[in-house]
Amino acid sequence: MGMTITEKILSRAAGKDKVTPGEIINAKLDVVMCHDVSTPPAISMLVEKGIDKVFDREKIIVTPDHFQPAKDIKSAELHKRLDEWTRRHKIKHYYKLGRVGVCHALLPEQGHIRPGEVIIGGDSHTCTYGAFAAFGTGVGSTDLAAAVATGELWFKVPASMKFILNGSLGSGVYSKDVILAIIARIGVDGALYRAMEFVGPVLASMSMEARMTITNMAIEAGAKNGIMGFDKVTKQYLDEHLKDKKDYTVYESDEDAEYVSVEVFDCSAIEPMVALPHLPSNGVPISECAGKEMDQAYIGSCTNGRIEDLRIAAEILKGKKVTIRTLVVPATPAIWKQAKDEGLFDAFYDAGCVIAAPTCGACLGGFMGVLAEGEKCISTTNRNFVGRMGHPKSEVYLASPATAAASAIQGKLADPRNYLE
Repeated sequence: MGMTITEKILSRAAGKDKVTPGEIINAKLDVVMCHDVSTPPAISMLVEKGIDKVFDREKIIVTPDHFQPAKDIKSAELHKRLDEWTRRHKIKHYYKLGRVGVCHALLPEQGHIRPGEVIIGGDSHTCTYGAFAAFGTGVGSTDLAAAVATGELWFKVPASMKFILNGSLGSGVYSKDVILAIIARIGVDGALYRAMEFVGPVLASMSMEARMTITNMAIEAGAKNGIMGFDKVTKQYLDEHLKDKKDYTVYESDEDAEYVSVEVFDCSAIEPMVALPHLPSNGVPISECAGKEMDQAYIGSCTNGRIEDLRIAAEILKGKKVTIRTLVVPATPAIWKQAKDEGLFDAFYDAGCVIAAPTCGACLGGFMGVLAEGEKCISTTNRNFVGRMGHPKSEVYLASPATAAASAIQGKLADPRNYLE
C-alpha cells in the first residue's frame, strides 16, 4: 500500500521509510511560527523550567498580530515579553512595527513556507500552509514551548480524506464558498484529526491565495491539517516569494494510497455561501438567507485579507456606498501598500469603509471591530462561534469578500452576483 502526501512528509520528518495512520512519531520541525497570544505563555513555561534557549534562530518566525497594535496595557506587556525574548535569542525573522502582518498571510508572502516541510505554529490556522504541499498544523503553548526549545514534536499520523473538486466556479463564487460548502456537508467534526487532501480541476484553476483560503479552514472541520499537491501555480508563487532558493522536496500521494473516505463535489452547483451562526458548518446558499439585516461588515483576516480578496471587494464597492459600518483590514503591510498603489483604497474610502493596519483584532473579538449585544456581522473570517467577535449575544455570518461587500452596500445579506457583470 502506498502513502499519501501527508504520510510521506511525516515519514521524512521522522526519519522513517514509512508511517501509517495512528502511528505515534517524533518529527523534526522545519519552521515554528510564533505570535503574541500563545508564545508569551510558552516562554514563561520554559523559563520556569530553567530552559532559556531556542533550537534554531533562523527557523523560528515571529510576528505580533492578534493584539497589534497593542490595545491595552496587558497586550502591551505581551508584546514586550515577546520582543525581549526575540532580541535575547537573536531571532532572525522578527516582523514588528511597520512590518507586522497577520501570521498566516505573512509567512508565505515573505518566503518562509516550502513544500515537503513540517511547520507548526501556536495558532490553529497554521493548517493554511498545506496549500504549498507542506504539513502545517497548530499547537498549544505547551507544545510550542517544546518546539522552540528542541525543534521536535510528537504527532499521531492522521488518516487522510480526499476531496475531489470537479466542475468550475460560477460568477460570484470563490474558494471561500467552496470550503464553506465542504464543511456544511461533513460538519465541524467531519474530519476530526484527519488530513484533508484537496484535488481536482477546480483546484487547478485557483490562485495560491484562493487555495490558502481552503486549507486555512480545514481546522473548522476538525482536521489536523489541510493539504494540496504541488503544481505550476505553486511553483510560480514560490519562485516569486522564496528568499532562500535552496532545493525543496515535493511529495505526491501514491495512486494506491489509502483514504478513509473520498468526497466528490460538483463545484459548478455551488452558489455564494453564508455560514449562519454559530458554526462554520451552518453554510447555506445566499438564496436561502438573503435579506437578513446586518450591522457590520468585515473584510480581512488570515482567511480573506490578501490582495486578491481586496480586489474582489473593491470591484463590487467601487462607485457604491456602504450602509453599515464596514472594516477593511489588509493582512500584511505589503498587501496594504499594494492595495493603496492599485487604487483599491480609493474605492473603499469613497464607499465609506474604515481602512485599518494589519491586525487579527476583530476576528477574535479583541478590538477593531468588536460587536455589541444583538449586533450582526457579515465577515470574511473563519469562525462564527458564540461570542467570537464580541458580545455572546452577537452573531457572525461567514462569507466571501464578494458577499461581504455586497452585503455592506445593502446593509443586509446580499447576493454578490447582482453586482458583477
